[in-house]
Amino acid sequence: MGRRKYVIGIDFGTESGRTLLVDVASGAEIASAIYHYKNGVIDRVLPGSHIKLDHNWALQDPADYIRTLENVVPSVIKKARVKADDIIGIGIDFTICTMMPIKSDGTPLCQLKAYRSNPHSWVKLWKHHAAQPEADAIINLAQKRREKFLQLYGGRVSSEWFFPKILQILNEAPKIYQATDRFIQAADWLVMQLTGRFRKSACTAGYKEMWNRKSGYPSISFLKSLHPKLGNVVQEKIGTDIYPIGTKAGKLTGAMAKRMGLNPGIAVATAIGDAHAAVLAAGVTEPGKMVIILGTSNCHMILSPHEYFIQGVAGVVRDGIVPGYYGYEAGQSGTGDILAWFVRNCVPAVYEMQANRYKQDIYSYLQDKAAQVKPGKSGLLALDWWNGNRSILMDADLSGLLLGMTLATRSEDIFRAIMESIAFGTLKIIETFESGKISVKQIYACGGLAEKNPVFMQMLADVVNRPIKLVKSEQACALGAAILGAVAAGKMVGGYDSIHQAARMMGHTKNKIYMPVRRNVLIYKQLYSEYIKLHDYLGITNNRIMKNLKQLRD
Repeated sequence: MGRRKYVIGIDFGTESGRTLLVDVASGAEIASAIYHYKNGVIDRVLPGSHIKLDHNWALQDPADYIRTLENVVPSVIKKARVKADDIIGIGIDFTICTMMPIKSDGTPLCQLKAYRSNPHSWVKLWKHHAAQPEADAIINLAQKRREKFLQLYGGRVSSEWFFPKILQILNEAPKIYQATDRFIQAADWLVMQLTGRFRKSACTAGYKEMWNRKSGYPSISFLKSLHPKLGNVVQEKIGTDIYPIGTKAGKLTGAMAKRMGLNPGIAVATAIGDAHAAVLAAGVTEPGKMVIILGTSNCHMILSPHEYFIQGVAGVVRDGIVPGYYGYEAGQSGTGDILAWFVRNCVPAVYEMQANRYKQDIYSYLQDKAAQVKPGKSGLLALDWWNGNRSILMDADLSGLLLGMTLATRSEDIFRAIMESIAFGTLKIIETFESGKISVKQIYACGGLAEKNPVFMQMLADVVNRPIKLVKSEQACALGAAILGAVAAGKMVGGYDSIHQAARMMGHTKNKIYMPVRRNVLIYKQLYSEYIKLHDYLGITNNRIMKNLKQLRD
């Protein structure tokens, strides 16, 4: 037998970058490492300044991405004690749409002294929601002109996406727009840093940039009507050279190889979105199987041989996840983030004391307390819109709601009601898929909530009334990226020649399955009917309570 071969998968998340060193033959995870971004999520003050950010801003520092590469890759090589000669490929996944303005040589504008003090020169993180007015403008114009591209995104456009963020820069910082040679997603920028070549991914372009393989980007006429200076933005500042998932973007440059402790020339895969990568880690390469990544936000991915236009579903891309299928995406823009907010801000000191007494962290303590509250017994109902609604309403101006509180309400009641609202939001997404002819036969889950919150996972199984399998890897996104690294390397050097084969060999699920409990299912059906009444009243009718409150705040 020949020597074992390895690939590296690097997952760039909201707060940190994670890396896996993976055995190509079996998918075994040999070593892992994590780097917590020095500047994290920038949502209050620009680093090194006193410049304050407005509400709904979320930025990042691209230097954190390079620091991730320099820290985590040498770390996993050292831990595993493998030789660089045996590492054949690299894959990158990233939160999308995280975008930045750069110069033609790849330098981010925020790294240039002339632009660093302008917030618009920095990376706009996926959850930057300050471009909602621009998203509304795109929707209104597209509806007025009856643009076909809008159908591919469920009739809506999110403030989290590429063009709203570009339009916000043009509206609020025209000098930054003028100075930008290329607007690029961070996923594609990292591939550019690794290879020295610009290779835009069909995944990043299709899901977040309103690009379609058949029709391309929105027309020059549409973009010019949106803003006179936006007409030629695709040709001048975006580019139309787009590569499918699973292709080799290029070879690792000598300079980056030296910084990462690798050999130059190894294969680098075209980038993929973090949630999309998790589908491969589950070993899913066929229709009917929904993969949900449960983290700071949730993403729901499913494959189909057919292209359907489904109201409120955020994207459908041919070959966007697995070649030969249309990949559909939906999501919830706040899940783990909402629970973390509650733990930070709404827990009494006595609970902290009790958690310490039992040698538990407060999160685990609250889970245990919430598990003791039976379905329906809290008397509460929540809407999971603390960070807006991604699917199916696609409105960042919506906000969270908690209904039914009394003087008897306890922290664990609220904590449970928030978890239930997240599960209800997922069920609404599943029902929307099925109303659009996309059958959801099986569910797979991965991510922080799936690994660390069994109370929520049982609740989710009860609410959606389906068994839920867990993806084996605790770093599913990084594993999915590594799978693409193996495909980019190819069979000749020890990798694979197809995503289907690589995912089948390297992706796995656990034996643990969460089964719905019938008595809970019946109660949650009643609660869900009330959730839908609130959902429609505050999200679909012309009720502007939440929007008016935001306007008063701002």
